[in-house]
This record gives sequence, C-alpha cells and structure tokens, in this order.
Amino acid sequence: MSRFGDESPSSGPNQARYGSVYEPLKSINLLRQDGETLWDKLDKYYSAIKSTVLNYQSPTTGLFPIKTFAECNEAKVRDNLYCAASSWALALAYRRIDDDKGRTHELEHCAIKCMRGILYCYMRQADKVEQFKKDPSPSKCLHSVFNIHTGDEVLTYDIYCHLQIDSLSLFLLYLVEMISSGLQIIYNTDEVAFIQNLVFCVERAYRVPDFGMWERGSKYNNGSTELHSSSVGLAKAALEAINGFNLFGNQGCSWSVIFVDIDAHNRNRQTLCSLLPRESRSHNTDAALLPCISYPAFAVDDDALYNQTLDKIVRKLKGKYGFKRFLRDGYRTAREDKNRLFYKPAEIKLFDGIECEFPLFYIFMIIDGVFRGNSEQVKEYQILLEPVLFQSYEGHAVVPKYYYVPADFVEAEQKNHGSQKRFSSNSGRDGKLFLWGQSLYIIAKLLVDGLISPRDIDPVRRYVPPEDQRNVSMRYSNQGPLENDVVIHVALIAESQRLQVFLNTYGIQTQTPQQVEPIQIWPQQELVKAYRHLAVNQKLELSGRPERPVGCIGTSKIYRILGKTVVCYPIVFDLSDFYMSQDVMLLIDDIKNALQFIKQYWKMHGRPLFLVLIREDNIRGSRFNPVLDMLASFKQGNVGGVKVHVDRLQTLISGAVVEQLDFLRVHESEELPQFKSFEELELPKHSKVKRQTSTPNASDLEQQPEININDWKQTPTFEILQKLDDCSCLASQALLANLLLKREGPDFYTKEGTVMDLLERIYRRAGTRKLWSVVRLAASLLGKLVDSLAPSITNVLVQGKQVTLGVFSHEEEVICNPLSPGVIKDIIYSKCNPYCEREAVVQQELVIHIGWIISNSPELFSGMLKIRVGWIIHAMKHELKIRAGDMPAQDLYQLSPSEIKQLLLDVLQPQHQGRCWLNRRQIDGSLNRTPLGFYDRLWQILERTPNGIMVAGTHLPQQPTLSDMTMYEMNFSLLVEDMLKNIVQPEYRQIIVELLMVVSIVLERNPELEFQDKVDLDKLVKEAFNDFQRDRSKLEGMEKKDEMTAFYNTPPLGKRGTSSYLTKSVMIALLEGEVKPSNDDPCTVS
Repeated sequence: MSRFGDESPSSGPNQARYGSVYEPLKSINLLRQDGETLWDKLDKYYSAIKSTVLNYQSPTTGLFPIKTFAECNEAKVRDNLYCAASSWALALAYRRIDDDKGRTHELEHCAIKCMRGILYCYMRQADKVEQFKKDPSPSKCLHSVFNIHTGDEVLTYDIYCHLQIDSLSLFLLYLVEMISSGLQIIYNTDEVAFIQNLVFCVERAYRVPDFGMWERGSKYNNGSTELHSSSVGLAKAALEAINGFNLFGNQGCSWSVIFVDIDAHNRNRQTLCSLLPRESRSHNTDAALLPCISYPAFAVDDDALYNQTLDKIVRKLKGKYGFKRFLRDGYRTAREDKNRLFYKPAEIKLFDGIECEFPLFYIFMIIDGVFRGNSEQVKEYQILLEPVLFQSYEGHAVVPKYYYVPADFVEAEQKNHGSQKRFSSNSGRDGKLFLWGQSLYIIAKLLVDGLISPRDIDPVRRYVPPEDQRNVSMRYSNQGPLENDVVIHVALIAESQRLQVFLNTYGIQTQTPQQVEPIQIWPQQELVKAYRHLAVNQKLELSGRPERPVGCIGTSKIYRILGKTVVCYPIVFDLSDFYMSQDVMLLIDDIKNALQFIKQYWKMHGRPLFLVLIREDNIRGSRFNPVLDMLASFKQGNVGGVKVHVDRLQTLISGAVVEQLDFLRVHESEELPQFKSFEELELPKHSKVKRQTSTPNASDLEQQPEININDWKQTPTFEILQKLDDCSCLASQALLANLLLKREGPDFYTKEGTVMDLLERIYRRAGTRKLWSVVRLAASLLGKLVDSLAPSITNVLVQGKQVTLGVFSHEEEVICNPLSPGVIKDIIYSKCNPYCEREAVVQQELVIHIGWIISNSPELFSGMLKIRVGWIIHAMKHELKIRAGDMPAQDLYQLSPSEIKQLLLDVLQPQHQGRCWLNRRQIDGSLNRTPLGFYDRLWQILERTPNGIMVAGTHLPQQPTLSDMTMYEMNFSLLVEDMLKNIVQPEYRQIIVELLMVVSIVLERNPELEFQDKVDLDKLVKEAFNDFQRDRSKLEGMEKKDEMTAFYNTPPLGKRGTSSYLTKSVMIALLEGEVKPSNDDPCTVS
C-alpha cells in the first residue's frame, strides 16, 4: 500500500517532514519503496496528464472543453478549475527535483493560464457583477460557460442555468490556494478590485437560491432555484480562505489585500449548519456535498455534522459503479428526453432506481481518506474504483463520466435495484474523456503515492485534524479554540458629561466621546460609508461594496482609517425611526443577546471590543432602574452568563483586533471622504439629568380613545379638524388623523402641517408616553419599516421553514425565498392594513423576534414547518384570554415591544399540562405544530389511499405526489401544509392532525386494508363528533348541539376520548372498501 498521511500538520520547523514542497528532495534518482526512481514515477504522471488533460487546453484562453471530441467550443468553469488543480498538483510534486527539465514551470503556468483564462472571461462580464450585487437573480449572474477559444459568453439565460454560487466560490478558493503555494495569478489593481467585487457577490450566498452543482436547481428540474448546502458551504470556505489574503502573494502590499464581511461569513456558516445534512428543500442528500464537506472546501467545522452528512451520502447514493448524484436523477438515463430542457410534473418517478452512477465520487472518497488518515477508506474505494476504470491506447487510466442502465435493462433494474449490468459513457479509446474525472484521479494518485502531501495542495490549511486545531494559528475564522470561553472587553460611553457625573454617583464609571480622543467613536453607518470606497473601479464601472449594515462581530474590531483609530458601537444602539427602540427593556435584551452572539461566534485572535453607548433618554423615568441593574452587572464582570471586562477604552485597545482600511488612501488630487463621528451632547454646565421626564407605562384607560370613530365617519372634514384642535387624547387624535388620511389623502393640510406631519407628531408624543397602541396605529399609517426585517426572514428560511404574512383567517402570502425589505414591506402592508392597521407593525415586531429566537433556540419551533405570523398573533391573543380568565383580556396592541417578545416566548414553550384540552388545541393549532414523524406518516397514508385525501376543500392526490416526491424530502411536508392551510379554526386543525395520526396507526396495524374512495377528513371528523354527541346525550342527558367546543375539550386518550371516536369513524370508512387477502391470513380458506 502506498504511503499517505506521513506528515503531521503540527510538525515543528526542525523536524524532518516527508513530502513537503518547502524542503525539496535533492536527487532525481532517489529510489522509492517500489524500486522506481522519483523521476520515473513523475514522468509517468507527466505523460498521463499531458495525454488525458493538457492536450485539450486551448492555446489562446487556456480553457478546457466540456467534451474532448468533435468540435466542442464550450468550457465550464467548474471542470476547468479541477483541470488547473491537477496541473498545479503535479507541479508541486516536481518541485522536489532539482533538474526538472522545465516541467515545474510548464505545469505551473498551465494552471496559471487556465485560472487567468477564467478571470478574463469573468472580467468581461463586470457589468453583470455590478447588477448581481444589487439584484442576485438568475438573469443577472455571471455566466458559467464560455467559448473555449474567445472567452465569449455562450448559452443564454433561458437555455442554461448559469447561477452556480459553488463554481464562483471554488474559483476564489483555488485562487487563494495556488497563490499561497507561490504562483502569481493576479497582476494589477484592476484585477484586485474585480476579485474583491466577486467576494461581495459570494458574501450573500446564504440568501441566494441557485441552480447548484448540477445546474438544475430543484430536483424536479423545472427551472426553479433552491438554497443549496453545497453552494453555501463552498462560499463559506472561499470567504474564510480569502479574508485578509494578499492577492500579490509575498510581493503584495496593503492595497492588494481582500476584505470579507465577517458577519456575512458567519451568516453563511449558520446557514450551512442549519441546512446540513440536507442538500436543499427537494434534495434530501446529494453527492455534490462531498466536495463541500471534504476536499477541496472542508467547509464543516463540526465533526459530528460531517459524519452525519457523509453517512447519509454513502448510505443513500453509493452503488457498484460509483455514486448517484441524487435520488431520481434523470441525467443521461435511458428514459430522459434529451430534447427538453426541463421535466414534466411527476416525470422523475421514471428514473427511480436507474440513476446513473459516477466513479468520480469514489475518487473524492479516496482523497477524503488520505486527508483524514483513514487507510481503510482509501483501500475500500481504490478496490471499488479499479474495475470501473478503462485504459487509453497509451495505457493511461481513463475515468468514465458515468455508468448507465441501457433501455433494455431498465425494467428489470427497477424491479430489482442493482441487479443489472451498467455500461460506461466513455472509455477513452473513442476520443471521449471526462476531464474533471481525469484531473481528480491524478490528484488522488499523487496523494496516495505520497508524491504530494495534503499540506501541499492545501497550503492555507483548510483541513486541520481536530487534535491539531489548538496548535494552528488560523488567520481567519474557520477554527477557534475548542472551549470558546471568550471574555468580552467592554467600554461604557456616556452621551454627555452631566450623564457621566450622574452615573458616577451610582458607582458606574464611564467615559465621554471627548475623553477617549484621539480615538473616534463611529456609528456603524459611517463604517458602511467607508466601505463604499472598497474596490471602486471606474474602468470596470464597479461601484464597490454595497450598503450592507455591519454586524456586531464587525463592530467588535478596531479600525485604522486615514490615520485615525476608530471604534464603532453596535447596531443595537443606533437611533431607529421604528418605535421598538423606545422600549429600554428590549434594548437591554438586545444587548444581552449581542453579547451571547459574540461569545458564541467570535473566532479571531484578540478580544472582542463591545461599546455600550448610554444616552440620557435611556435613564428617564421608569427606564432608570433596569439600565442601572444592567450597568451594575457589567461592573461585576458577568452579563447573562457572558464574561465581560470593563475598562477605559484606551486600555482595552491593546488586546483588540485591528483592521487596516488602507483602501481609503486616495490620490492627492482626489477629495478625502468625510466621516461623522459620534459627538458628545453639548449641554449647559452644572445642569442635572432629569430622571422623571418620562412616565411609567401608560394605563389601559389612557390608551383608549375618548370618541367612537363610527360616529365621525359621516362628519364633515372641518368638524374633524375642529375636534383635532380641541382634543388632547392622543388615541382619539390618531383615529381622526386616520379618517382624514383615508378621506383627504396624505398631503391634506391641518394646523400641524400635512396629515402625515400630524401623524408623525402623534407617533413621537405617544412614544414618549408609552401609549403603545397609539404608537402602533400611527407607525402603521406612516408606513414605518423596522430594520433587519429581510435578514430575520432569511434566518427562518435557512432553518428549512417558510414564513407567511397576513392577518389570521384572511389571505396570507407565503415567503419561501429571501426577499428585499421593500418587497416584504409591500406584502405586510397590503395583507394587513385592510383588516387591522396595527397588525402591520406588530407582524414586523414578531418577524424580528422570531428571526432571533429561531437562530438561538430552534427547538422552540420543532414541529412547525410554516411560521404563520398572523396565526401566531392569534395564539398570543388567545393566551391573553386564558390568563384573564373571567376578566376582560388585555389588548395585545397595548403591550410594550418587550412584553410582546416575552409573550411570544411563553406561547412557543410546550403547553402546560394543567390546561384544558380546548386551550391546548387552540394554541397548538394556531402555531401549526405537528407531532414527531407526522409528515412521514402522511406519506404512508397516501400510499394506501389511491384517490387521495381531502380537507377543507383542498385535495392532496396520490398521483403525481408519490411519483414526483420522496417520503423524506421537505417539499412533500410543505405540500401537506398547503393541504391544511385552508382550515380556519386552530382547534379544528389540531383535531385533523390527531385524526391523521389515528389513520396512520390504524393502517399500520391493519396492512390488509386500504381506502377505496377519496378520504374526506371533514366527513370523518363529523361522523366522530356525531358519535360523541350520541354518547353524551345518552350518558349525560345533554341535547345535541352543532357547536363542537365539548369535543375539542375532550382528551384524546382514555375512555370516550376523541381518539376512540376518530378511530371508529376511520375503521368504518376502511371496511366499506375491499379487504386485500394476505398469504398468512388465518381466515383464508383456500
């Protein structure tokens, strides 16, 4: 067996290191273990790579064709990158020889020529990069296929799926790896600026559904995109590798360094962890994950998640000839119609069991085994690979692209999977070579034969064995200490000197902006403004970094900008126009959450620096004590379980991470950008902070209007204006202003300016007095939009869930892909305002809270596939009714934002056992919560229900559902939710869920039974309820009622529980049909 893994990544500099390019072997005649000289060994590889890969490289662009026969003029980026990598890998092996006869130079430059060829093709599409930064849609992306001779675009968007984030990310990753090994690929500042702009595109991978590695998007191949784990993982790996990297290598200076938004990287990391082990919504697993979790990306930091993902790939996709790409993949099968770009509905059922198998993935598994030091895995896949290889006329190994089942064998193969012989797509002797496979085979053989080591082809250490992670100085953010016990450095900054003096009387030491000079304090918006200048290039018409907020990890660093030292306070301290910022309890909660987030995800060397900005408004009235308690906990060194160290800013700077923003050094002829730092509040000397200028929470009575708005709907406008002048009640003013807005329009003038000006004043005054119901009405009428709405929805989507916006019992809008804030605003206001104005802003509050909760406590949303915001609000209102008992329930809209958040958390907690069954069903039904295994059981029901299932007028057919989908894919679960969405009563929905569980158990225990007719769930519930009524009438003498409250309030189990009545109605329906005889049926006579 050839040697591998001989080198320990943690070897010291003075230890002998076998197989490192940094210590070349000095003799070309050094004997190998098999008696062959190193030169002879490498000469065979040189002959093989020339014959099977490099002979096909274009002499003009350096690109490689998709096909190696006929007149193929198309080159795919992904295939080309692996071709370049194989040439580079052999060059690394040749570096060990003194007199290599020019082969190192030749091989290195074949790789460089290919990489620069791809760069040339990309740079000719700089306009698309600029468009994609603003609108990451499939029709605005970089092309993935080019003309091999000219570099021109080929295949328009309507006939090819170009949006492949993994391909672009792989280019960036290999670029870094190759430059790190000493290759010079990037030549000038134009190219640096372009690469930086590619990074801006890749940073958003976590929210850009694409077509994935197989260029098909959804498994159904219907032209739809999906969020793919493989694409997000490659993006994460590329961002980690290129962050802070100098594209000019050792000859570079500050302006050739690449910057990565560390918070964007972290969102990609979180998204990947949420998606895995799935590949996407329709792909339960996929072989595309192999290059993501293993070589070349090594994108997964968690060994348990890596093992779980790999195990699923091997278990589901491994075959005798290779791995399937994914289940029901029709690519190049005998039953695929090659004249159509997309499939018809249910067509993928035709490919079940006859998917082509690709030997390429055996090679990925061999490389993975070498990197992980797993000799058994290497041997296993070498043995599997050998019989599926061919030989060219020159005697070189040929890797077939795939093995397929011929048309004559398809039926037999589908009856008995794995029973039929498969045939290869190419053998090499017909002039057909699969260059991606050939290239990867060469890399794998070099590794297995010990001619290169894992460190050679991974110089930036993407892969580090877990036992060595402590000893590796990771420059970026991939790895961190195993125990992430970060101490966060905190500086307390007071808005004014008088606030500082006031806090000092309570033992809280702070600094003012003047006292920290020459250090400047910036809001994060100014940092965003600075980053606008990054990678601006007029020649390529590139505008630089898009205006994206800097997250709390980014604001925990120190910046050197134009000779100034700058620190930024986190986004939670920004003065927002949205009323949530007026709730100090929510601010305190946000601060604690931000500290928890930094503790969990800070991976850089150096301490995070967290600025706490204290404004005078934070301590007014009833806000003072909670703020004082929080500041005291900072002083004690522990805030919500996070260790903190409070000190003067000047002292803390020495231990912080410093980011040099050298790209702002502009030419002398150009005007310097102007930045506005946070300025100290200038107040009269000797003035004192007035604590009682704000009232405590307003009473319910103050939030009630003095007028009945219905009495004013027919009143002339002048009388409404008169009433506005005379009325001091803000709640009444808001109602009257709403009436004027609808009647006269936003530009109608009152004594206080336009109607919108009037509403803005009401909004401010109500906020000061904490009249939350009034605030919400005014905010909605003004069309206010909360910050971070789009990222919050993305947080929910990446957890594999969907979001619906709209009022309970009215039409909802389903969001299944990330949207821009403007589009989300339009949806919320159009769906909510016609029914309840205040709901439009409360739904925004909930989206923000849900986005945070689901990222940190995803278990609270278990069993909830669709997050129906309107229904959750209904659940919260119901919770308030339960708490009120016989008293009037508290108005949800009068609660403060922090109380809304706490109520949401309470509702999401598993229901208390002490509650009656009606209440439990109402809450669980409102949350759309389902039991464990619910969707799998529904699949099994559908298999035994030829005519499908009907509920609330929605039909779920058996076909094409079973043909088009598989049991475990998320799209089937979403289809079930679509069936249930028209149920209007939460408690009735929950009874339907219970009924479906009963049906599943009955069918499981009676395999001879199946439904003959369409299963009408409403009819089954009605029959069960009628039976319940009859029994109740007999036993208790109760009159029959159409109202089902008593049924909803009955426990499911026990004598005369709902399950017994549901079971009876199910059995009656089943026995009306035909009973299938079974071979072991004791009742069978003959």
